[in-house]
Amino acid sequence: MVTTVGIKAQQAKKAVGIGNNVMPRTFPLDKVRNIGIIAHIDAGKTTATERILFYTGRTYKVGEVDDGTAVMDWMEQERERGITITAAATACQWQGHRINIIDTPGHVDFTAEVERSLRVLDGGVVLLDAVAGVEAQSETVWRQADRYSVPRVCFINKMDRVGADFHGTVAMIEERLRAKAVPIQLPVGEENQFRGVIDLVDNKAWLFSDDVGATPVEMPIPEEKKDEVTKQRQELVERLAENDDQLMLLYLDGGDISGPQVKAAIRRLTLANRIVPVLCGSALKNKGIQPLLDAVVDYLPSPLDVPPVHVIDSETGEEILRQASDDAPFSALAFKVVADPFMGRLVYFRVYSGKVKVGAQVLNSSKGQKERLGRLILMHANRREEIEEVDTGSIAATLGLKNTFTGDTLCELGQPVLLESIRFPEPVLSLVIEPKSKADQDRLGEVLNKLSEEDPTFKMRSDQETGQTLISGMGELHLEVLIDRMLREFNVGVRVGKPQVAYKETITVPVETEGRFIRQFGGRGQYGHVWLRLEPGDRGSGFKFFDRVRGGGIPKEYIPAVEAGIKEALETGVVAGYPTVDIKATLYDGGFHEVDSSELAFKMAGSIALKDGVSKANPILLEPIMKLELVVPAQFLGDVIGDLNSRRAHIEGIETHGETCVVHSVVPLAETFGYATALRSLSQGRATYSLEFHCRRELPTNLAEQIIVRAKGV
Repeated sequence: MVTTVGIKAQQAKKAVGIGNNVMPRTFPLDKVRNIGIIAHIDAGKTTATERILFYTGRTYKVGEVDDGTAVMDWMEQERERGITITAAATACQWQGHRINIIDTPGHVDFTAEVERSLRVLDGGVVLLDAVAGVEAQSETVWRQADRYSVPRVCFINKMDRVGADFHGTVAMIEERLRAKAVPIQLPVGEENQFRGVIDLVDNKAWLFSDDVGATPVEMPIPEEKKDEVTKQRQELVERLAENDDQLMLLYLDGGDISGPQVKAAIRRLTLANRIVPVLCGSALKNKGIQPLLDAVVDYLPSPLDVPPVHVIDSETGEEILRQASDDAPFSALAFKVVADPFMGRLVYFRVYSGKVKVGAQVLNSSKGQKERLGRLILMHANRREEIEEVDTGSIAATLGLKNTFTGDTLCELGQPVLLESIRFPEPVLSLVIEPKSKADQDRLGEVLNKLSEEDPTFKMRSDQETGQTLISGMGELHLEVLIDRMLREFNVGVRVGKPQVAYKETITVPVETEGRFIRQFGGRGQYGHVWLRLEPGDRGSGFKFFDRVRGGGIPKEYIPAVEAGIKEALETGVVAGYPTVDIKATLYDGGFHEVDSSELAFKMAGSIALKDGVSKANPILLEPIMKLELVVPAQFLGDVIGDLNSRRAHIEGIETHGETCVVHSVVPLAETFGYATALRSLSQGRATYSLEFHCRRELPTNLAEQIIVRAKGV
């Protein structure tokens, strides 16, 4: 018998096309899925997304990453490097459901794209390489999904490769991700003989052809697989029954448990984040994509399946719940800003409740400013489809929002609320740049502002003493891509200095410090006097300010100026010019003059007190520490370990998989420059590695002294 998985190919071709102006509410809210494709770099995310778009009728030709024709990798830099750099959004239909998809980057330098995508998505598809299994960045994106409680299904990709190990990868999911991995499929064939999957839920097998346009063929379960399938299905039912009371009652009754009953239990447990269904296939060879789409529809949540969103009432400060409904007041989160070269400033947003039309006036409650929505657009990578209205559960983009940035809340004018914003990691690497010409100099500031609006992990600042511009990001590739974009998209050429580590300063002991700013110019003078208590904060806590002034020592209107002065001094640092972090400042006393006091005077007094206090509080430098995962042939392990030890690395563990070793370690970022070249030399080009930010730790005293001397130009 020949049939299809899900809708037939002919039906798929009738799916929503670009420019059809089909309104999202063509689909009831329970038929909407907002999902992200997340994984380690090179696990096949974009390839899988391209197949999804083809099989759902969204595109009529399969794009290939290696050929530079992938629809979702539309930036020139992505096509040249064969990697995803920016999260691309699109939408398609499957089995009467609308699936909004965000294809995210896998490289750690672009982790902010994953962070903001997971913040606004309801479900995730985690791709894993069947050969490599769970890799370093797989763990990172898993932790990000855990933070936002995003239900997931796993798709073990590249089952056609030599060394593919389905059961080994499932075991790694359990061990390294600490997740309850529940296989709902088994592979038919191994490595280059991989040709299909066995559905354990419905007890059927599907065979796939390498031909992208071929229809999957349903077939009986192969004889040699029947015993394994019987055993695996029994284990599946038992594991589900252990966690699901409804299925447990059916199991104890002793009768046969049907496919729909198993499917319902999987859905309940997946939505509750108690299990992770595991599927398999080969996106490149067009195998397993249709069952994956079925799993997205069957097991991942609609906006109605996730808990109502918590919002803060801006007027009362109380926490309230917003139901996912078109009839509820409008609330949405802006999660991405893009400087589109053709359309201008695009703001992507996710609607959590209510709906909004083109031209509507909304409130940016994060800034307390009114904004008017321009054109409303559904995005298909970098192609656009204009619509008149956006409703609950939709992900769209708009023009016309001048003061809205990543993490801002948009809501109805009369009902101001705040959604939880998005937290991003701090940059770890800096470069000095300077414009190549006078024309470049005139435009550089504007371009840097646009890029920092787009990317919250990209920072810039000017060194007041040298006049140099420093840009900071998450890694060498991150900054390399941004500099390339400056030239190609904005026609601004820059010269680049050597990479610099983004050190931070902090204090180690509490101190009390005084700041006085007194100036007399003959007429009205300036008078500001403050007392601060400075204390070290927890690592990663940032800056916290407390007002404990009692008895009117400082008028209330000058308190914000003191805080502003402290923040300004923190930016430039005290010891070596690096920003000061993880510090608690308590303003507890001071004095003022009825005539001469001003905001400027108290701002300067706050700055003076901070600098004086930090210098007395045993300040130290903090350096970024990276988590380094190495995959190296066993014969080169000794040389690689020796090299790591010379780089101040700490080896946390070594795993052996056949002839290959996986080394887990942490290493200072400063010691990783040029590591790719050194590793190639040590391993004859056979070792690979991945880096991700881990934490900040105190820089050894001898190295800190060198940096301080260099900073002061002694």
